[in-house]
Amino acid sequence: MKVTTKGQVTIPARIRDYLGIAPHSNVEFRIANGAVVLTREAPARSVRGRFQKLRGVLKGKQTTKQWMRQTRG
Repeated sequence: MKVTTKGQVTIPARIRDYLGIAPHSNVEFRIANGAVVLTREAPARSVRGRFQKLRGVLKGKQTTKQWMRQTRG
């Protein structure tokens, strides 16, 4: 594996697949017992995930139009 002039290397596909590294993933390099260890950082909680527990709270109580009219009123 070659290092580019910018100090970059390509992580082999089998390692990316094993670690679940996708484009724009955050990774961390550390040294352990004289070896470089690559780990994937845990994904940050998405905005979608924070609101997931609220999904369906109004189900059966109001239509979306009614709720929008009430909250914008």
